[in-house]
Amino acid sequence: MKKLFGTDGIRGIANREPMTAEVAFHIGRTGAYLFRDEVDPKILIGRDTRISGDMLEAALIAGICSMGVNVLRAGIVPTPIVAYLTRAYNANCGIVISASHNPFDHNGIKYIRKDGFKFSDSEEEEIERIYFENHSKDEWPTKKNIGRVKKLSEGEEKYIDYIKSTLPSKFTLKGYKIVLDCANGASYIITPRVFKELGAELITINDKPDGTNINFNCGSTHPDFLRKEVLRQQADLGFSYDGDADRVIAVDEKGNIVDGDQIMAVCALNLIKKDQLPNKTVVTTMMSNVGFDKVIEKAGGKVVRTNIGDRYVLEMMKKINTVLGGEQSGHIIFSEHSTGGDGLLTSLQLMKVLQEEEGKPLSNLASVMEKYPQIILNFEVKDKEKFLKNIHIERIIKEIKNQLDGEGRIFVRPSGTESLIRVLLEGEDKDKLEKISQNLREIIKKEDI
Repeated sequence: MKKLFGTDGIRGIANREPMTAEVAFHIGRTGAYLFRDEVDPKILIGRDTRISGDMLEAALIAGICSMGVNVLRAGIVPTPIVAYLTRAYNANCGIVISASHNPFDHNGIKYIRKDGFKFSDSEEEEIERIYFENHSKDEWPTKKNIGRVKKLSEGEEKYIDYIKSTLPSKFTLKGYKIVLDCANGASYIITPRVFKELGAELITINDKPDGTNINFNCGSTHPDFLRKEVLRQQADLGFSYDGDADRVIAVDEKGNIVDGDQIMAVCALNLIKKDQLPNKTVVTTMMSNVGFDKVIEKAGGKVVRTNIGDRYVLEMMKKINTVLGGEQSGHIIFSEHSTGGDGLLTSLQLMKVLQEEEGKPLSNLASVMEKYPQIILNFEVKDKEKFLKNIHIERIIKEIKNQLDGEGRIFVRPSGTESLIRVLLEGEDKDKLEKISQNLREIIKKEDI
C-alpha cells in the first residue's frame, strides 16, 4: 500500500511533511535513481504559480542532479504541457509540481512517464520502495558526472504548434467574444496567447498570479466568478481553468455553468454523429450525473464508469479502445491528441464543435443533457478510515440507499488529496435530497471523527 502517493501524486501543505524540501530532494534522487544508468538521462520539470514552487523545484533539481541525471526546466507551465514536452524531448520522465485546484499553501509532486502518461500505482510504489529502503544512499557521482540543468526556452512554442495542429486548417475564433478565467495559475500566459492568435476577442481575468492567489475564489472550482463576467461583458461564452490547467469548466452566453459532464456530452454527441466515437462509448467516473448516461444512451451510445481519477478513466479508455472520457470536474481526455486532461485542448475542441454545429450557441448544445439534482458534501475528518468503518455512519448510509432506491443514489468516497470524505447525493427530488443531507450532516457532526 502506498504511503506517500495518493490518487494524484504526493500532496500536502508546503513545508509540512510530506511536502518539505527534504522530501522533495530525496524523491528527486529516488526518481533519478531509476534512470541513472541510461544514456544521457534527463528529467523534465514544470510547475504552477504557487509561492512554494520555487523551493520544491530547487530541492527536486538538486536531488536529481546529485544522482548524475540532467534536468530540463520548463518553468511555470500547465500540467498537460509537461506531459507533451516529456515526450517531445524524449525525457526519461516528467515531474509536475502542483496541487491542482487546492489552495495556495498546498503543493504536490507527480511523476509522468516518458510516453506522457501518469505513473501507474505500481510505478509509484516502486519509487516509494526505493525511497523508504534508502537504496540510493551510496550513489553520489562527482566531477563531470554531476547532473546539469537546461532551461527550455522554446517549449511553449512547441506545444502551441502542436495544439494548433489538432484543429482544422484555417481554424479561426474570429467573431467570438470569450472570457478566460486563468485562476491565477499555470495557464495565465499560454492560454490567452493561443486564443488571441486564433482571432478571438478576449477578456482575461485572474491572470496576475502573486504566488498566493492561485484558485482563490476563482478558476474551475469557483465558476460563479466567470459567470458574472460573461454576463457583464455580454460574451459568447467563457472558460475557467484550475491551478495547473488540466481541467476546465465553461459558462454559456446566458450565464449557465457548463460542467465536465455537459462538455463531454456535447463533444460525444458530435463524434457519434460523425461516426468517430469507437463503439459509441465514452468513459466517465462514479461522480458523473445520471443525466449524462441518459443523453448518450438516447443517441445510441454507451457510458462506462470507473473509479474517481482521470488516470482510471484513461486506463479504461485504453482497455475498451475509445477516444473520449473524463470527469464532471472538467478533466476531459481526448486520447487521439493528449495523454491526460488538458483544459486548453478541451476548450478548443468544444469551440470546434460549436462551429461544426452551425454556430449554435453553447446554451443550445449543453441543454440536450438534463442534469439531475446533485448535492456534494465535504466532511473534514481526522481519520478517513475510521469514518468509513463507523457503524453508526454505515447504518445511516444504508438507510439513505434504501430511501433513494430506484430514484437516486448516494456515493461515499475518501478524497485522495485532502483530509476529506466526499458524499454525493443524487436524485429526482431536490427537496428530499436537502432533507437527507441535513440529517446526514447532523449525524456526522455528533460522531466527531
